[in-house]
Amino acid sequence: MPVSHPDPDPLAWWQRDVIYQIYPRSFADANSDGVGDLRGIREHLDYLNDGTDASLGVGAIWMSPFYPSPMADFGYDVADYTDVDPVFGTLDDFDDLLEAAHERDIKVIVDWVPNHTSDQHPWFIESASSRDNPRRNWYVWRDPAPDGGPPNNWRSSFPAVGAAWTFHEQTGQYYLHSFAPQQPDLDWDNPEVEAAMHDVLRFWLNRGVNGFRIDVVYKLAKDPELRDNEPDRAHDQDWPTIHDRLRRIRRVIDEYDGRMIAGEVYLLDLQQVVEYINSGDELHLAHNFVFLRLPWDAMAFRMSVREFLELADSAAWPAWFLENHDHSRVPTRYAGPEPGSGALRGRTAAMLVCALRGTPFLYYGQELGLPDAEIPPGRIVDLDGRDPERAPMPWRRPSRVGPGAGFTTSEPWLPLVADAERLCVEAQQEDPRSTLAFVRELIHLRSREPALRSGIQRLVNAGPGLFCFERRLDQPGQRFLVALNFTSRDVPLQLEEDLASDAELTLSTDPGLERGTTDPKTLTLHPDEGLILRLP
Repeated sequence: MPVSHPDPDPLAWWQRDVIYQIYPRSFADANSDGVGDLRGIREHLDYLNDGTDASLGVGAIWMSPFYPSPMADFGYDVADYTDVDPVFGTLDDFDDLLEAAHERDIKVIVDWVPNHTSDQHPWFIESASSRDNPRRNWYVWRDPAPDGGPPNNWRSSFPAVGAAWTFHEQTGQYYLHSFAPQQPDLDWDNPEVEAAMHDVLRFWLNRGVNGFRIDVVYKLAKDPELRDNEPDRAHDQDWPTIHDRLRRIRRVIDEYDGRMIAGEVYLLDLQQVVEYINSGDELHLAHNFVFLRLPWDAMAFRMSVREFLELADSAAWPAWFLENHDHSRVPTRYAGPEPGSGALRGRTAAMLVCALRGTPFLYYGQELGLPDAEIPPGRIVDLDGRDPERAPMPWRRPSRVGPGAGFTTSEPWLPLVADAERLCVEAQQEDPRSTLAFVRELIHLRSREPALRSGIQRLVNAGPGLFCFERRLDQPGQRFLVALNFTSRDVPLQLEEDLASDAELTLSTDPGLERGTTDPKTLTLHPDEGLILRLP
């Protein structure tokens, strides 16, 4: 049953909807091999959105890579861009999932990994076969430095790897890999590479996907002279040619109606990040890692949001997230010394992401308040230490269905969180005070209230340790105050302006707080609490 949007919303779907990231290996295992798959996702679409308030209510899913891969980087080393790895299913399974998602008005975003392939991709096998192969210059090959070492000082993004170059004995040259040696970088200065990758986009667009998340998009343009990185200038990423390159990608996307591209722009300078979306003809959305890396501090978030708004032109639309497959989950990363503070901050973080003007991205399990899982040394599989945030989704109580917690009936590829009995979907669906119940209500509130999607945003001064902002449309009942406490103590709201005396408490991260009419002047926020107030 489709989700309705009764208001005349001027926003595109990728601005309006909450986007939910799924790491396919860890979401749901339909064939009992211990690894999540596409049929597992298909079987849980009603949980994500069945058109009723009983479902989570997300409007789009972004799936991390499911392509054929040797799994050196768990799918981000692609051996074939136009198929599905057997561990995840088949192209028919993908088509079935896509059709079933669209029947529920869920858009589907796939992960496009254009910077590098697997070293088992046919293109690289050809490229590495000889210096004279026609595909030699599809990748970045260079002679050794005079001392026989790598051509320059570029380093892999994975600290454990070291240099971003590996010597190839057969042809006597080094090849570039911004990540693992099994992930050689494509040479995007070669027009043939660019054309081939545009055809990959069209392959999935023709199947009906709604958009792409572009992996490490900032790496698609490097200094063609391969000069050394300098302390104040990186030559291995974010080269000026990226913007025209993105415009050509955008033109491919715009051949199809209603499609979008979001980019992983892991640059820790907001000015650089905003340049990817300011012109209106490059990315639709840029993932903001400056925001993700902020400390749990009201002023830090306030200043970062303000800086983004000051830098953004009218064409730029923000994307907000605090969890993904590469970073520790909020309840673990932001846990304070007080017992339970991580769980409280997980709810407040979800409210922050969903109430700010922009597109919210939630990571699977974030609606459950999942912390990082504990991974014993013998179960570690990722070369960059990212296993804890990729633990499988606990669907059911282990006491009822076994240790796989409804994710699988066999041994899961990674251990689940220790407290799956209490944190699983089944347990939280039975508890109206659960994090799942809160996040579900938060998403549906955002879906119902135009001001929380398309309304203007204005920062509001309040008590120390609080981050407050107003969302408003010039319509009756469309004025909201969002107040977030980033401290571990009670803090009076102490608004510096008289917004209202008879506000309505619409939602709190504290399930025990009584709803209804309240006077903001007398309100005190509890530790790590978030509130949404409807103002007259």
